[in-house]
Amino acid sequence: MPIGLYILASVIKSAIVLFVLLTAVAYTVWLERKVVGHMQNRWGPTRVGPFGLLQPAADGLKFLFKEDLTPPHVYKPLFLAAPLIAVIFALTSIAVIPFGNDIVIGEYVIPLQITTDVNTGLLLILGVTSIGVYGVALAGWSSNNKYSLLGGLRASAQMVSYEISLGLSLVGVLIMSSSFSLRDIVHSQQ
Repeated sequence: MPIGLYILASVIKSAIVLFVLLTAVAYTVWLERKVVGHMQNRWGPTRVGPFGLLQPAADGLKFLFKEDLTPPHVYKPLFLAAPLIAVIFALTSIAVIPFGNDIVIGEYVIPLQITTDVNTGLLLILGVTSIGVYGVALAGWSSNNKYSLLGGLRASAQMVSYEISLGLSLVGVLIMSSSFSLRDIVHSQQ
């Protein structure tokens, strides 16, 4: 496959995956707000669109036009970089996950996976997501506030402890599939 077509296919696959994931998260939040509203004997979001279905779009617009407040005594480069680090590494881990079979367009076979199949895909996911802990710790430290620092350290300690149990839960999957490749793991389930 020519490099230009490969890059174009990767950009299209990335856009589709990001759109689906972000839309699914937005409507999961909407559904949670509706369920909690009914549990608390109130309507939940109903103002925007039929049954409040356009509420995630209204929330997104509100988020884009909100004023960005930066506290006066923060270390600004890391204060701005910390959320970027957390989000970039969380979204980067999605690149190696296969989300469908190969599709054939003309003479080209395009795998429905943003990157090509990586033999160590599972280790890559564990490694990339564990680097996202630094974003949380840096957010607390860069705020120049002792309570934010303690909160950031506590949150990063929780993330590390959850990653340990997650890594141990993958041992059975690795034994059954005898591969770190996510595509091989999926194929071994057939």
